[in-house]
Amino acid sequence: MANNSMAPPVLLSVAGFDPSCGAGIAADLKTFAVLDCYGVAAITALTVQSTQGVKAVEPVSPAVLRAQLDTLAEDLEIAAVKIGMLANRDNAAVVAEFLDRTALARVVLDPVAKPSSGGPELLDAEGLKFLREELIKRAAVITPNIEEAELLTGIEVRDLAGMKSAAQKLVEMGARAAIVKGGHMEKPIDVLFDGSEIVTFGGDQIKSGHTHGTGCTFSSAIAAQLAGGRPLAEATTLAKAYVTKAIEHGFAIGKGPGPVNPFYRFRQDPAGRTVRTDLHTMHPAVEPTLR
Repeated sequence: MANNSMAPPVLLSVAGFDPSCGAGIAADLKTFAVLDCYGVAAITALTVQSTQGVKAVEPVSPAVLRAQLDTLAEDLEIAAVKIGMLANRDNAAVVAEFLDRTALARVVLDPVAKPSSGGPELLDAEGLKFLREELIKRAAVITPNIEEAELLTGIEVRDLAGMKSAAQKLVEMGARAAIVKGGHMEKPIDVLFDGSEIVTFGGDQIKSGHTHGTGCTFSSAIAAQLAGGRPLAEATTLAKAYVTKAIEHGFAIGKGPGPVNPFYRFRQDPAGRTVRTDLHTMHPAVEPTLR
């Protein structure tokens, strides 16, 4: 019998493991699956965390990380890579070497440095320096939040003008494009600079405590859209719409901020059948505009 199914794009997540499965590898794999991609993963660190925050971080050895990456690359055709938590310089260097060997073009770098809820650093000082000076040059797009943008660029970001300056600086530092996320601002505007023009993406502040994994979900959604052949501005628009709805439908679980709901597009009807809505429905608050 002929197999009429087409294999989905294979996306690689390089990140840490969150036992509560709201962020990191788990969030990436859920997002990839919802967006019609097949996710694989190389774990950079094990964390001790829950919805209440990160308590401890245990990096994997560089040799183990390298073996994970090489084993996957030998077996699979990888369409895009999302890089999240790296833990330390040694692991960041392993990832840079891997990207050089494989020459993968669609690389989304989410420069995770500190947990939003406080706790131990997710990238040490030498790792941050390496990311700033070397790894950023391998990224098709880097997606820092405001605090991460300040750490990387040294630019104080307090308003839209600061976000634009930081995005431009990140491209000057070597990224092909940068998206500075303004989710914690009064008006959650994101700024994209692709080296030639600035695009802003509007949004409404969502009154929800279910925000665990927001950054991971956003960056992995961008990777999925890029793997589908969409240009960066469109990929960003779709990813922002997706994560906005995922926050709106987040879960009230645990004693801390609950996770976003990457599966909000799925529901069970009374007969128990899975119903799926349009994968690319826009959120009305998302309005990309040129500078």
